[in-house]
Amino acid sequence: MNNYQLLLDVTKAKDAALIAVSKTKPIEDIKVVYLQGQRIFAENKVQEMCEKYEHLPKDIQWHLIGHLQTNKVKYIIPFVHTIQSVDSLKLLQEIQKEAKKIFRRINILLQFHIATEETKFGLSLPEAQDILEGLQANPELYDCINICGVMGMASFTDDAAQVRKEFASLKNMFIILKNTYFPFTSSFKEISMGMSGDYQIALEEGSTMIRVGSLLFGSRV
Repeated sequence: MNNYQLLLDVTKAKDAALIAVSKTKPIEDIKVVYLQGQRIFAENKVQEMCEKYEHLPKDIQWHLIGHLQTNKVKYIIPFVHTIQSVDSLKLLQEIQKEAKKIFRRINILLQFHIATEETKFGLSLPEAQDILEGLQANPELYDCINICGVMGMASFTDDAAQVRKEFASLKNMFIILKNTYFPFTSSFKEISMGMSGDYQIALEEGSTMIRVGSLLFGSRV
């Protein structure tokens, strides 16, 4: 059994989605995984995702998982399926502005800072609550935004207990937001956490999306 089928079986058993992280990988490698049945791919750089979109089948769902600068939003709005890395009100407003121009509604996840590394991006729970309070007060200003859940990256560590604690904290923040702001919104359901090295822990802690690259495509140099 190849890694793709193994991962697919594991995620299906947990009712989770497999996101194939294709960053830095050539189109030929992506096609191999595509032909096995994978349709959800993720990139962390806008330019690379735009280039791959042009040369790959159009039934691919593209997820942007890297830090997104506001001046790059316009390039992906015409085709991106989900932006997983929304970490500020300013970015949310820019997505709304560009999406409204072409009458699209964009799925987004709120990215939380759950790791110990300060270099990682993400919101705190109070920051996310401030954003959502504003959205609730003025829903007409965000009619092209569909907030589907949360995303986070655990610390880069071999300490499984630390990773589990961080994933549990993201799950807890999801529950708080769900109960407070989205109790009757069925589309607010995603918890994107877990990568090649820690996806099993993430699934045990409630992940609904795992973002796997090296297990599918091999190590990056």
